[in-house]
Amino acid sequence: MRNTPAFTFMAWGGFILAILFEYVGLYNLEEPLYVKGYYAIGAAFLIVSCLVLQKTIRDNEEDKINHPEAETEPA
Repeated sequence: MRNTPAFTFMAWGGFILAILFEYVGLYNLEEPLYVKGYYAIGAAFLIVSCLVLQKTIRDNEEDKINHPEAETEPA
């Protein structure tokens, strides 16, 4: 395993707390519902984008290690 269980717990805990605080803040925001909805969609898009980006970067790095010959082939 690359990470210890404590580090994995810390990463998931931080992720869950960040999402929780984001949406608690939105819930308590004193703005019309359409403004809250705009921010909620923006926050959800940011969360999904971060997950996809980290997976793409990880996959690309693993591919460089496991398949170094693929870098020299034309796309």
